[in-house]
Amino acid sequence: MNEKPRSKWYWRLLRWGLIGLAGLITLAAVAITEEDYRGKHEWSSYLRAAEARGEHIDLTWAVPPTVPDDQNFFAAPMVAEAFKAEQQRQADQKSVLAGNLDMNLYRGDNTRWPDGEAGNWQLRTKIDLKPWQTYFREYSQSPEGQTNGFPTAKLPQTPAADVLLALSTFDQSIEALRQASLRPSARAPLAYEKGLDDINSLMPWLAVEKRWTQVMRLRSLAELQAGQSQPALDNIKLSMRLADTLRDQPYLISHLVRIAMMAIALPQPIYEGIAEKRWNDAQLADLETTLATEDLLKDFQHAMRGERTCALASIESWRITRKAEFNLGNGQSSVTSFRLMPSAFFYQNEQAIAERWEDFIRPLADPTRHMISLATYRAGEKTYAEATNHYSPYKIFANENFTAVSGSILKFAYAQTQIDLARVACALERYRLAHGHLPETLEVLAPGLIPALPCDLINGQPLHYRRTDDGGYVLYSLGWNETDDGGTVAVTKKGAVDRNQGDWVWQLPAK
Repeated sequence: MNEKPRSKWYWRLLRWGLIGLAGLITLAAVAITEEDYRGKHEWSSYLRAAEARGEHIDLTWAVPPTVPDDQNFFAAPMVAEAFKAEQQRQADQKSVLAGNLDMNLYRGDNTRWPDGEAGNWQLRTKIDLKPWQTYFREYSQSPEGQTNGFPTAKLPQTPAADVLLALSTFDQSIEALRQASLRPSARAPLAYEKGLDDINSLMPWLAVEKRWTQVMRLRSLAELQAGQSQPALDNIKLSMRLADTLRDQPYLISHLVRIAMMAIALPQPIYEGIAEKRWNDAQLADLETTLATEDLLKDFQHAMRGERTCALASIESWRITRKAEFNLGNGQSSVTSFRLMPSAFFYQNEQAIAERWEDFIRPLADPTRHMISLATYRAGEKTYAEATNHYSPYKIFANENFTAVSGSILKFAYAQTQIDLARVACALERYRLAHGHLPETLEVLAPGLIPALPCDLINGQPLHYRRTDDGGYVLYSLGWNETDDGGTVAVTKKGAVDRNQGDWVWQLPAK
């Protein structure tokens, strides 16, 4: 059957429809081109203005300089081999590694600390080494322990002696670490030029260094209980040097792990040494001087600049290649295509990240005044909440991680306050050793026993201090709630210290 010929109106409508469609496509292309030009122009103008202010946003400043292997901590054989072993462990998803380079306290699938009181200086509790003594002895007597268990004495000794004997399996590794830590530089073999896209390559390094710190903490506490205060001090200082190998990294995650390492290694041994009167005057002075080198508010600024710069480098790479390829670890990667995304999307997101950093991230910490700005933090949180109610593809990356990035100021402030309190505690103990009693006020400590008293970084005022009826004292900062709770430590329902409530406290009873 022959089809009925199309009417002339059909062809007319089809022609005009095609013309209209072509017009719409042309208008869309013009609009996209104009938006791309506007986005590029505004971003270029922002970069020029930033450079005029002395603000460097290019990736080159954030990358640690290349150094000879013999000067690089991460190129030391002990460190490089441990990293290689951790890469293999993550690839194979196994829990046991051969040799002592791993310096892992756990064997098999046991990834928890032994049951018992681990100690919490904020709650005035000390570590109980008996569960560790039991753990090491039981493991060494197990079938697995016959080949790679911890050394133990035939008969039980004191908990501290048995723990130190078990940890002696790491003596060679710890000495190798000590020598490696003397190298003047620390540049991890990472693809820094990829911005944040290769961040997972860093994770094995962070996992290894954190495990080393756990070993050093346990060893320091056992040495203090055994009356070996100088080795305990040496191990605390080694832990600080290990943490400082991450100081120059441009990634926020490196600095957060560094803070976690300090929280593991420093306050508990310092507290227990003071509470048990193990430190002498020279050791206390050494501790205070060592702690005084840490400025976590300055490090916060470095970490934030690095995080911003790496994020911008990644987005710029995505704009050029039109794809984002992320290293997931274990030899796997994930690729996201941006083939149809206009350039304006990338330019505007870059500018949104830079402006968010300029307006809300940088003002959070003032290293010069040794203060943080909770008012800026809360204003940023409000702006973020409003932004989430008004979706914009041009701010998607700026909004995506803003809460996590801005919220990290709590961790930096909390860690710096721990260091400040520990410094003052060392000076207080030196005063007690010299005079036989605690001072009535902190002012008498400076400059003789501490160069200058650190202020409360929450409000810039002096730290709070009072002696207690039991012959001890309470030393504290107002904490995150900006309220003087009288030196009260807030505790969650599960018994953990609540950093968001109560005061940040260092309290010491008379022995």
